[in-house]
Amino acid sequence: MEHRALGDQGLTVSVQGLGCMGMSAFYGATDETESLATIDRALELGVTLLDTAESYGPFVNEQLLAKALAGRRDRAAVATKTGVEITDEGRVMGLNGRPEYVRRALERSLRHLGTDHVDLYYLHRIDPGVPIEETVGGLAELVAEGKVRHIGVCEASERTIRRAHAVHPLTAVQTEYSLFERGIEQDGVRDALRELGIGLVAYSPLGRGFLSGAITSPDDFAEDDWRRTDPRFQGENFDRNLHVVREVRRIASDKGVTPSQLALAWVLHQGAVAIPGTKRRRYLEENVAATEVTLTAEDIAAIEAVAPQGAVSGDRYPPEYMGTLNG
Repeated sequence: MEHRALGDQGLTVSVQGLGCMGMSAFYGATDETESLATIDRALELGVTLLDTAESYGPFVNEQLLAKALAGRRDRAAVATKTGVEITDEGRVMGLNGRPEYVRRALERSLRHLGTDHVDLYYLHRIDPGVPIEETVGGLAELVAEGKVRHIGVCEASERTIRRAHAVHPLTAVQTEYSLFERGIEQDGVRDALRELGIGLVAYSPLGRGFLSGAITSPDDFAEDDWRRTDPRFQGENFDRNLHVVREVRRIASDKGVTPSQLALAWVLHQGAVAIPGTKRRRYLEENVAATEVTLTAEDIAAIEAVAPQGAVSGDRYPPEYMGTLNG
């Protein structure tokens, strides 16, 4: 597994990490035994970056990682997130970027993760009621105390990233980035990351599974799979986006790889660290194999022709969540 410096602050991770969210929440039925086996296999394959958040469950996903890493914590770079306020009983209260909450949330995450430090601690969403300078100031205190090694933000605007980085250097910005979502190429975020030496961590690099080619109908989702509410999987949007997927599948077939591998190879080609989520070993192994795929200039041109910026129909989230993006 190739490793890549994530920003300029000294954190080096595998070019492909593992998004653990679906092992505990949002994507239908879960199986702890298979999830633990998947994390174990990821470590065997050289995956070092494991991504979670206190809101995944809530808390359950962090506790799952604690089980998976018992006795071998040093083999993984653990990334978790704060900024969505959750009571100790698991009730989600809304965004909260106040330093006192961030500190309290970290102490709770450390207990759930069974560790004394987090390698990468993100602000999950930007709280518009708290200046980003105050939140990052609180995060910086946690770094000084050794409880957090590196900090980052998720789904932040160029302006917010610059303001945050001026208080304490950011190691990474996590945002949705894939052939289905290329907004950071247009809104100044990608250029700012390159200028400031901040790493890009791409979540949903397979377009929430759409780019795997395995989804052919909204009925493919379980009743409790939140993608049933995702605008890109509904009505005419679904049909238009399925056409893009079919074109990606055609290029992948010509190259002798799967659509997932082609899509992931494209994200890695852009210089990002990808964190595709899966809860099954067979998909993990397919995804990791994408790190061995080399894209030629001709491949990139062919992909660009079928999946250019703006090719995908529909918003990224339902209306009630769109306001939490690009804070």
